Amino acid sequence: MTPALTAAAAGFGTGLSLIVAIGAQNAFVLRQGVRRDAVLAVVGICALSDALLIVLGVAGVGALVVAWPSALTVVAWAGGAFLLGYGVLAARRVLKPGGEALRTEGDTAGSRRKAVLTCLAMTWLNPHVYLDTVFLLGTVAADRGELRWTFGLGAALASLCWFAALGFGARLLGRFLARPAAWRVLDGLVAATMLGLGGMLIAGA
Repeated sequence: MTPALTAAAAGFGTGLSLIVAIGAQNAFVLRQGVRRDAVLAVVGICALSDALLIVLGVAGVGALVVAWPSALTVVAWAGGAFLLGYGVLAARRVLKPGGEALRTEGDTAGSRRKAVLTCLAMTWLNPHVYLDTVFLLGTVAADRGELRWTFGLGAALASLCWFAALGFGARLLGRFLARPAAWRVLDGLVAATMLGLGGMLIAGA
């Protein structure tokens, strides 16, 4: 595998690990998919918003590292610590599950405009999305040097694939994601990925 493909694959895996988590946004996309209500608009907003935030993260952290090379060490330690913490929380959910699952019940969107506004609010007013996409992905991407944009492309593709699968495959995924056991499996994969990435960032700092 070429370095570019390796970077893109790493970006895809990292992006997917950060996106795949129980939350209001994923539940909303799944709900819209089950009801077949403004699915294309909702999936498009989520994927494009993530792509824009990933660009901001890769460009911002990358520019900092170029202007101040020693900042890479600080960024790597900070990002590694966050990733390790993220991985520990995911591992804790595997060992001590709380019975969570995505729910599709709730009020209907009522109109495309309401669905779009709700989706925008859940995306841009969620502080965790900035931590995940701008800081964490930007930090891991900066460690890739000249291939950081390839890494970012992989992460953006992961977002598109996840939200498309969640929205357009809701009829099938809804049954799977409604089971808490499914999220234990996903959290296990997330924990392994995050702990591995965090360890590598700190080891290379």
